[in-house]
Amino acid sequence: MTIAAEKNPPVKLPNEPQITPQVVAEHGLAPDEYERLLKIMGREPTMVELGIFSAMWSEHCSYKSSKVWLKKLPTRAPWVIQGPGENAGVIDIGDGQAAIFKMESHNHPSYIEPYQGAATGVGGILRDVFTMGARPIANINALRFGDPAHPKTRHLVSGVVAGIGGYGNCMGIPTVGGETNFHAAYNGNILVNAMTVGVAASDRIFYAAAAGVGNPLVYVGSRTGRDGIHGATMASTEFNEDSEEKRPTVQVGDPFVEKLLLEACLELMATDAIVAIQDMGAAGLTSSSFEMAAKGGLGVVVELDKVPMRETGMNPYELMLSESQERMLIVLKPGREELARRIFEKWELDFAVIGHLTDTERMVLTWHGDVVANIPIPPLVTEAPVYERPWTLTELPPVLDAGKVPAPGSSMADWNASLIKLMSCPDLASKAWIWRQYDHLIMGNTSIRPQEGDAALVRVPKAPTGTSHKGLAITSDCTPRYVQAHPETGGRQAVAEAWRNITATGALPLAVTDNMNFGNPQKPEIMGQFAGAIMGMAEACTALEFPVVSGNVSLYNETEGRPILPTPTIGAVGVIEDITHAVGSRLTQGGLAIILIGETEGWLGQSLYLRELHGREEGAPPPVDLAVERRNGNFVRRQIWAGRVDACHDLSDGGLLVALTEMCLAGGTGVTIRQPAGTGIPSHAFFYGEDQARYLIASGSGDDILEAARRAGVPAVLLGYSGGASLTVEGLVSLPLAEIRQAHEGWLPAYMDTVE
Repeated sequence: MTIAAEKNPPVKLPNEPQITPQVVAEHGLAPDEYERLLKIMGREPTMVELGIFSAMWSEHCSYKSSKVWLKKLPTRAPWVIQGPGENAGVIDIGDGQAAIFKMESHNHPSYIEPYQGAATGVGGILRDVFTMGARPIANINALRFGDPAHPKTRHLVSGVVAGIGGYGNCMGIPTVGGETNFHAAYNGNILVNAMTVGVAASDRIFYAAAAGVGNPLVYVGSRTGRDGIHGATMASTEFNEDSEEKRPTVQVGDPFVEKLLLEACLELMATDAIVAIQDMGAAGLTSSSFEMAAKGGLGVVVELDKVPMRETGMNPYELMLSESQERMLIVLKPGREELARRIFEKWELDFAVIGHLTDTERMVLTWHGDVVANIPIPPLVTEAPVYERPWTLTELPPVLDAGKVPAPGSSMADWNASLIKLMSCPDLASKAWIWRQYDHLIMGNTSIRPQEGDAALVRVPKAPTGTSHKGLAITSDCTPRYVQAHPETGGRQAVAEAWRNITATGALPLAVTDNMNFGNPQKPEIMGQFAGAIMGMAEACTALEFPVVSGNVSLYNETEGRPILPTPTIGAVGVIEDITHAVGSRLTQGGLAIILIGETEGWLGQSLYLRELHGREEGAPPPVDLAVERRNGNFVRRQIWAGRVDACHDLSDGGLLVALTEMCLAGGTGVTIRQPAGTGIPSHAFFYGEDQARYLIASGSGDDILEAARRAGVPAVLLGYSGGASLTVEGLVSLPLAEIRQAHEGWLPAYMDTVE
């Protein structure tokens, strides 16, 4: 099909400003990008057309700096139904069911207006999932805040948590897990990454590719206002001292309307009326209409005066670029308009036929009969800027000699104090103050709750023909300090830890969604961080058969030239066929053998022990041997399936002693352990080192596990037994759990209650 010539050149709107270099720059387009636009158009654009190019060629929508690297990630597997390129990824989970999931960022909006920024981040990712025909069953989030001592941090934590809870709770979707970290590098640019998982029939997946010349284009949901205009462009620039002025680019959400939209869409999806469906996310009506037409190889006519509006005096530019929430665009089969209208009006939602599909491969926008934009669609994709930006890889720092890192001290009091300090530091302190504001039990399917397992576990609604009681394990992970020190190792570790977290529940890891949060890609060292992280992630995803099926890139996370820590957040999903066989990390009874799986070398480089007790962020991060990860993880999962494991926890931040303490606090049962003889490792390195590919298992069948490990060639050692109300490491630590709990659970509530 050839692109039709421009038969109807657009008219300029009254009072439309002249397009000057300053106006072009304000739209985020570089001079050479504007020249490219002129070549495509063959004339000067109208303001509406300039706005459309600005949004579609923004970093947020076009991935122009990251696209060449994202192609290196593995995206296929026999269980992958839909990989990157749609609203969300889709994997087969058996019994005619599919899991649909994705993670996205709302970083910049959440810093400017934390409540609405976080709330609409949740709303947007929910729409990405139910747009494809899934009923959402769980949310998680990954949050990074600045130094607790920074004057804005408390305000941002309060607003973001309230926004996530407010939207998810009102929608009736449980928020079942996630992570929250603090670091001064996020002082001026926090990260809010939201993930939703839904379940659908695997033969009833809905896609965004438009089809059928003449088919009606329908707008449903909330009316369009002026909120969120230039949201995609704002998300593609650095912050500066004027960022507070960008509040109008932050959307305003209404979860009660979204709940109605969810139910109406699912009801319509039960009919045969839908050809294609797309939510209006970043760039609003622009991206949704353009992407649907582009994926289908068609054109579209949109009559903008028919768009439902909630404000008077709106113009085409505002209508196309508004990011008002709770809106969908649908291509219907001819003659199904009244059926669809009845459904949406029953749910008290706006419904309007605003256009139709054509065979011209052009986007034509009209306003009260006049053409106000006429853009060829394919070149907007094929001629979009794609940059292979200069990059420099981060060199691996020198390996830190653990023997030269000071021990806590020579007395038991010193060791006790070291553990208390770690367990009450901002990164490791209990986040119950946060997750208790989220309804994590609504729908009644949450099996492993926050802080009771390495991954959340949610029951899957029973399939009509299924006999199993499946569960989905869901997690998010990243260790930004590792990525900062060496991006390849950090990217590898983020994937490996997500895989371990799912494995530790007994579930089989299936697929990944990623959220790549980095600074300014025009700086070679930042682009090198991105490239290195992708290399490590690709290697890990391939070795662990853990494909990437969806994701998001968030760049320009900088303030006044100061970048965040590179943060490639990994969201992941796994499946367990019978949820009754799953385990959490809670140590709930005495007499259980405490077994360490995996090899310990005492790696203290980039550890929390080094940072929190000695104020040092240095050394190489712990290496990640992917073959060992796979061997050890598969062994642990087999032991869980065999019914030999009562509790399991992977080892990560803080090492062995922190992981064991978390198990004791979660289940209310103490332990007595000792350092095995002959390790040749200093005690502080053995107990606080962050070596990878390790798990702690609590088992009433300890001898069986040790024998199975010996046969499988998996390092395993008995550390001691559970019991009592204290945590005891012979000769080093002796602390009542109540004392540890007070410090662990007290930090965040005390911090949030502080009045300045």
